[in-house]
Amino acid sequence: MNALGLLNAVAEAIYLLSFALVLRRAIRRPTPSHADMALFFGSLAVVIVASRVAPVVGTPEWIVVAEVAAVMVLPYALLRLVGSFSTVRPALMRTTEAVLAASVIAAVLSRGTPPGAVVLAMVGYFCAVFLYCALRFIREARAAHGVTQRRLQSVSLGSALIGATLLAAGVEPFLSGVPAAIVDAITQTFALCSGVAYYVGFVPPLMLKRAWQAPELDAFLKQATTLPHLPTTYDVVRALERSAASTVGAPATIGLWDEERNVLRFIPTNPPAEVVEVRPGELAGGRAFSSGRVEFSADPLHDHPEGAETYRRTGVGATIAAPISSGEHRVGVLCLYAPRPPFFAESDMELAGLLADQAAAVLEARALIERSAGLQAREAAARLKEDFLSAAAHDLKTPLTTVLAQAQFLEARAKRDPAAGADIAGLERLARAAERLGTLVTDILDAARLEQKHLVGEREPTDLGAVVATIAARYDDAATRIQVDVRCPVVASVDRRRIEQLLDNLVENATKYSTDHTPVAIELWQDGETARIAVRDQGIGIPAVDLPHIFDRFSRGSNVDDRRFHGMGLGLYICRGIAEEHGGRIWAESAVGEGSTFHVALPLSGEGRPN
Repeated sequence: MNALGLLNAVAEAIYLLSFALVLRRAIRRPTPSHADMALFFGSLAVVIVASRVAPVVGTPEWIVVAEVAAVMVLPYALLRLVGSFSTVRPALMRTTEAVLAASVIAAVLSRGTPPGAVVLAMVGYFCAVFLYCALRFIREARAAHGVTQRRLQSVSLGSALIGATLLAAGVEPFLSGVPAAIVDAITQTFALCSGVAYYVGFVPPLMLKRAWQAPELDAFLKQATTLPHLPTTYDVVRALERSAASTVGAPATIGLWDEERNVLRFIPTNPPAEVVEVRPGELAGGRAFSSGRVEFSADPLHDHPEGAETYRRTGVGATIAAPISSGEHRVGVLCLYAPRPPFFAESDMELAGLLADQAAAVLEARALIERSAGLQAREAAARLKEDFLSAAAHDLKTPLTTVLAQAQFLEARAKRDPAAGADIAGLERLARAAERLGTLVTDILDAARLEQKHLVGEREPTDLGAVVATIAARYDDAATRIQVDVRCPVVASVDRRRIEQLLDNLVENATKYSTDHTPVAIELWQDGETARIAVRDQGIGIPAVDLPHIFDRFSRGSNVDDRRFHGMGLGLYICRGIAEEHGGRIWAESAVGEGSTFHVALPLSGEGRPN
């Protein structure tokens, strides 16, 4: 076999391989565009096989007719392929169909050997159609980008080269002054190059597609490290859409999951347009989000009829949708669109899944940044509030002490001399209000000390039973019945004043949130090296959702009526601080309407934490 024979064999092998691949794809996924590819490469396969069989069987007339008919199918099939990527005027398609039918009839009537004039006319027809197709593919390539652009460029080159091949083969008999070897060399070279170009354009190997995608994918991955720091989540989503579109070569849009509304929200790139909301299971994006896998649709009008109007209006002819998720957490969905199914290859589904995974990482990082920024803002606001309250409390303490002392003095004098006509009830209200305001100021100052870990002072051995008795005596009146159960003498090394404050806060809460004449129980016992105290009431209770936060600063139960029960939510926060600075802990058990039990555990030695 000489060099020309080798070129011819390689070109034919490439065409036959391309036919086998597109035929397999058409069988696995029968779509009009895949059928058109199979028709085009099948016609080339018939020409190749006929040219190989004819010399063996003596070139029968039927083989010549079949070969001519297959050759005439080529421009028609290629024009249909143009229609798969773009729009072809119906009149042009009808004309091509008419020429195909007339050519087959002429081949049959002339027994496979049409006159020279007819051959020249056919060659001109071929050149015109293939040049037109090449130009249309070039125009589509200029409008596309990424892998799609490279594929269309290859197809346009293949169309131009195969047209040149047919032109050289068709005019060879009329070029008497040109050596046949030169014409054959040109023809075989063009045929080989067109075969390679078509193979690359219609059935590109995965390795080549990955090489095409590598620059855009690398740029996407590099950009992903900076995307979470963009000003808003909207900016992050827009950047992800642009990167995905550049990588795949098709328009991209991202819908984010809205937990409150249970919808995917697609924010338009041109806002006055309305936000599109898609429910799980609806359209391509909703189905991918529900199924948790990449979904491809070559006919979205048929597959998703509920969105037919939207697809028609936007010119969508094929979709790939990939769920964006981080573990079990659903974030959203990435949707890629194309006007025709051939714009997507099967490997694009894998790529879409990879891009969706990267988008999930970016969006999760963005969410972490926002949560961190929100936490820092809340912490800064809390510090400002604490500083303000601490400064205000310090400034208020002295005048409040004077107001309280004066109110108590006037109240006492009015009670000693009722005949003076003083408003005793008003003075009592004034004294109680001053006392309550003084308590609030003290709580604010104690909360500030707690933040600095300076709340608990010197510790000394203390009889906790005596402390319990002291606190019970303060509240044991006609409206409250305190039940004390000291199971054994318990002595612990504590700051007595702060332990009294802790118990005072717990008993005050128990009486405040209970109805009159409802007993409040205080229990004291020793558990190993730990002193245990429990304060039980039969009051309004604490909702289960509030229990984990009831000892937080400024926290109050959601069932507390602020107009009836005054407070800032610092009492239990201070109680926790006192217990923890003693090396102990405090916790609560409660049910709404059934009362609450507050438990305190303190180490007897005043060091370490109880088990």
